[in-house]
Amino acid sequence: MTDTLKEEFWDRIEDIRTGMLGTDDARAVPMSHYADKDANVLWFITATGTDLAKTAKTGASAEYVVISDDEHLYARIDGKVQAVTDPAKLEELWSAVADAWFEDGRIDDDVQLVRMDLSEAEVWATGGSLSFIYEIAKAHITDEKPDMGQHGTIRF
Repeated sequence: MTDTLKEEFWDRIEDIRTGMLGTDDARAVPMSHYADKDANVLWFITATGTDLAKTAKTGASAEYVVISDDEHLYARIDGKVQAVTDPAKLEELWSAVADAWFEDGRIDDDVQLVRMDLSEAEVWATGGSLSFIYEIAKAHITDEKPDMGQHGTIRF
């Protein structure tokens, strides 16, 4: 089940745009991520003066929480963040969303690329609200526990 859940995680997180990212020394804030399944990495773009950017320079432990009703994915993701200077990667990841935050676009001196190397995630991959209603109704009829989808911890 873990391999199946890991595939579900990557398939669904690629279609989700935001979550809450924090470290021990940086409060959790809303961030957009860019998923790199092959490297088991999530990328973020932030400003150099943020608490996140400052703690990423120390290789801090981080937690990213994703809740998506649209993709039916709920996850607490653990890993380490690091500040990265990689113009090619920044070019690859740059988007209209990132551009809205920086006056001089990706060449702005305030842009900081952050890499989160994932270690593990607790994941719930559900069938959505219609499936939930069906499972609750079925549970009342059959006196069996409802099937709420896949849940488990995956390691990267």
